[in-house]
Amino acid sequence: MRFSYKYSELLPGIDALAAVMGYQPGTAPEPVTDLIAGLSQELLTSGEARAEYALFDHITLDTFNKTIDIEGVVFNVKPIVFNQLRHAEGAALFICTAGREVGEHSRKSMKEGDLLRGYVYDVIGSEVAESAADKMQEALKITAASSGMKITNRFSPGYCGWDVAEQHNLFSFFPDNYCGITLTDSALMNPVKSVSGLIGIGRKVNYEPYQCHKCDDRNCIYRGRKT
Repeated sequence: MRFSYKYSELLPGIDALAAVMGYQPGTAPEPVTDLIAGLSQELLTSGEARAEYALFDHITLDTFNKTIDIEGVVFNVKPIVFNQLRHAEGAALFICTAGREVGEHSRKSMKEGDLLRGYVYDVIGSEVAESAADKMQEALKITAASSGMKITNRFSPGYCGWDVAEQHNLFSFFPDNYCGITLTDSALMNPVKSVSGLIGIGRKVNYEPYQCHKCDDRNCIYRGRKT
């Protein structure tokens, strides 16, 4: 299933973006809020995010090794992620991107020495990619519910102990790659503002918050997220 979203559907408000930058409500200085507003407005007219997922009705879970086998490809998701997926009967693999433009703007601004402008572009790109993934996930939830199924939260290589190198296995399921994302040899995505991962599907799975208290990655973008 493939999706295309305009930035106007995805961009958080000024206060929400300022909060991501570390400002308490109402404390962001006017130059910062003006910059956020200006860059957001600029991207509204040209930005587009894309997402897609592939469904798999049958998966094999190895409780001893904490692995998930999807059509012969084994994902070593490690204990934290496996615990959330242990009751899954099927899975969805997904990829999603905010597109190239916002990342290119960020790099250009940084290179020119305008670090704040580059940072705001960077924050916008991250939030747009996550918002697109949220919308894609909600669409998957509706599809699963039509068959009497539920879904888990989404999990990505590189988080909760899951080796980022397994991006290569994940992307092997997207030969046409509608999102246009490529991988470096070290499994980093390009465009950078992209998200990929796995969602469990089943009658007995639960959609639970991220288990941040069990993970020691203090820089994780999902730390503190309620969804």
